[in-house]
Amino acid sequence: MTAPTKPPHSHSSDVAAGPPLGADLHAPVIDWFDEHARDLPWRRPEAGPWGVMVSEFMLQQTPVSRVLPVYEQWMARWPRPAGLAAEAPGEAVRAWGRLGYPRRALRLHGAAVAITERHGGDVPSDHAQLLALPGIGEYTAAAVASFAYGQRHPVLDTNVRRVFARAVTGVQYPPNATTAAERRLARVLLPEDERTAARWAAASMELGALVCTAKNESCHRCPIAAQCAWRLAGKPEHDGPPRRGQTYAGTDRQVRGRLLAVLREAHAPVPQAALDRVWHEPVQRARALDGLVADGLVEPLPGGLYRLPLS
Repeated sequence: MTAPTKPPHSHSSDVAAGPPLGADLHAPVIDWFDEHARDLPWRRPEAGPWGVMVSEFMLQQTPVSRVLPVYEQWMARWPRPAGLAAEAPGEAVRAWGRLGYPRRALRLHGAAVAITERHGGDVPSDHAQLLALPGIGEYTAAAVASFAYGQRHPVLDTNVRRVFARAVTGVQYPPNATTAAERRLARVLLPEDERTAARWAAASMELGALVCTAKNESCHRCPIAAQCAWRLAGKPEHDGPPRRGQTYAGTDRQVRGRLLAVLREAHAPVPQAALDRVWHEPVQRARALDGLVADGLVEPLPGGLYRLPLS
């Protein structure tokens, strides 16, 4: 998420009245963003493309407030991809701390290695080259190309999808998984001008994060409330498939997190007995540890010892 240089943008007077598409939305949302965008470190020019990429990995399923301190420490230690690539992947897992979903740390390390080997240590600007990096999917490739390089790509995260679902489709929530129809709509809504498109991507994401939130939305602060199809329809309740809730307590994720916490804090291999103390239920504990090993997050050693991966 970034804030490209303010571009010229279209005005709603350029289009006929009707459903809020394209230029109906661009100007008010971008103007709102110009005034209300948060000052986040990955939006500053000194962050560069690598800073944008790191932020995008960290922000997946993780709120900004939790990401900020880890991001700052990460960038101070590894301001360039080559610095991270030179370290063992276990160091990425250690530095990831308690952000959750630690496989992201391994994927970011793998991307840093590929950037160093294939692109001379510079994050590529070409969308196809970004997509070819390990651990990078369509969303991250589009986000980096748009936010770091000001290119024209639809960037569909949960916040953007919710804004589009409400403002254009007239429903409270988007589907649980991104659909082809959502991708088509994102392309229809994308401004033709490249700089405006990059600004729109950042602005629509920020609107979903700060105003058009999943709960307790602030329609009175929304720059497109007068055009919002969902609000104009009386804000009908969601009637699709149940929305997935995120549970944590008592799950394998919690056990994995506790096991990893022991290994992150240790600078020597850890015996099985030390890991056994973190969770009372042996079957679930063993399953969680096996999963960490299978995911490459933990390396088993002879003698019942474990450590973060060195390769």
